[in-house]
Amino acid sequence: MPLEKTMDIEEGSERDLLRRKASMLTIRASAIMLLPLVFFILTSLSSFTSPSTLSPPQTLTDTGQNLISTAQTFELGFFTPWNSPNRYIGIWFKNVAQLTPVWVANRNNPINDSSGVLTITQNGNIVITKNSTNTILWSSNSSSTNLASTNPVLELLDSGNLVVRVDDSTSYLWQSFDHPCDTLIPGMKLGWNLTANQEWFLNSWRDLQDPATGEYTYRMDPRGLPEIVLRFGQQIQYRSGPWDGVRFGGEPVLRENSVFKPIIVFDSTQVYYAFENIDNSTISRFVVNQSGEVKHVSWNERRNEWVDIATIQQDQCDTYDFCGPYGICNINSNPICKCPSGFRPSLEQDWERFDWTGGCVAKVALNCSVPQGFRRFRRMKLPDSSLFLVNRTATNQVECRDACLRNCSCMAYAKTEASGCVAWFGDLLDIKEYNEGGQDLYIRMDASQLGSNNNAKRKAIIASVSVISGLLLLGLLISWFVFRRRAAKRRRGSAINRTRSGSEETLQRLWARPYGVQE
Repeated sequence: MPLEKTMDIEEGSERDLLRRKASMLTIRASAIMLLPLVFFILTSLSSFTSPSTLSPPQTLTDTGQNLISTAQTFELGFFTPWNSPNRYIGIWFKNVAQLTPVWVANRNNPINDSSGVLTITQNGNIVITKNSTNTILWSSNSSSTNLASTNPVLELLDSGNLVVRVDDSTSYLWQSFDHPCDTLIPGMKLGWNLTANQEWFLNSWRDLQDPATGEYTYRMDPRGLPEIVLRFGQQIQYRSGPWDGVRFGGEPVLRENSVFKPIIVFDSTQVYYAFENIDNSTISRFVVNQSGEVKHVSWNERRNEWVDIATIQQDQCDTYDFCGPYGICNINSNPICKCPSGFRPSLEQDWERFDWTGGCVAKVALNCSVPQGFRRFRRMKLPDSSLFLVNRTATNQVECRDACLRNCSCMAYAKTEASGCVAWFGDLLDIKEYNEGGQDLYIRMDASQLGSNNNAKRKAIIASVSVISGLLLLGLLISWFVFRRRAAKRRRGSAINRTRSGSEETLQRLWARPYGVQE
């Protein structure tokens, strides 16, 4: 081949190579310039496909289009429980690999196909319908005639709370946190709004496949000393023990730990339990499962599973009234049930067979005409508060003791930080002895059963004699006043009305005055 032709071919190849390089550089530069635009489009598309709000006449259908909170923490949409053919609207953790619903709207009215539709009406009502029949399966019943000329908005908040608000208002017409299912998450409450007579309580799923309302409920009993009670139907399975101003029943389980901080609010307007996570990156929940277990669990991302942090029912002694009336349960004792000092098993043969349901009875029957006293039992879970009385006028242990001793039906008392003096009437049920925590419980018994502690026995006799003496003194005072009134009537017939008025006023003060308190 001639040299000139070879050189022409090489020069042409170099020119083609340079052109290709220049073209590639141009494409790269163009791509770099387009990156912000592409990012903006993708972001806008994401916002469009996964909003956090819904407004009339928008709808949410069972096509994978869900509501996602702004911070990508929670998601609302249609889901199917494990091994179930039904569809439900629920809220679950966005960043948990295992689908874990924390709230279910139509838990008792499932959809048997993919025709479900969620809408919010112009008057603020959330409605779930079956598109094929237009049948209403669930409604929030949150409609208001005041919203006719406004714009209601359904929004999934970063807390997991689904709310109905008006425009940018911070007040809510309706919120899912007011209607818990089986789960408590930070921001939710378990208890009562006493002013509005509104209750927040947990209700288990029927089973793993069915989120319908189950048999187990976990709810706050606000009477006197608040306590949280687990029931199977109407039957009590477990109770926390009364709130003592520090914790429920002295139980150390719900103390602050590295995962969550318990919150108790107890005042004249509300009483509730709540919690907050110590670390914002922590994902945890408080749940009553279909088996009646009450747990606080935390998501472990490394293990890809939920891990138990606190289990409320720890042992047999957490079974309600396990040892019967007056029986004390201690899981570290053998046997775990025992009668308090001064008491004996009501059915000896049953106790020998480890059947403690009959409980205990006093060795010496109570007789209020003879000296009586109280024996102190430490580290106790206070008895069931079904029959009890709170006396806030008794400011110390002695006044509490005397108030209980004056009433022959008072079986025990305790002095608590939260409510002052608490007295129990009738059988003492569901008593547990802790290794740590708990409270002092004073149980009434005949003075002869106070043991070899002569000092304690002497105190009981003195207390009883003091009360009896006080009543005798009061009787003498009444007799004296009656005598004075009659004498005054004979001497000053015209002044009888003034004398009677003064005497009755004095008597009223005496009756109203607590024993041992001087004017």
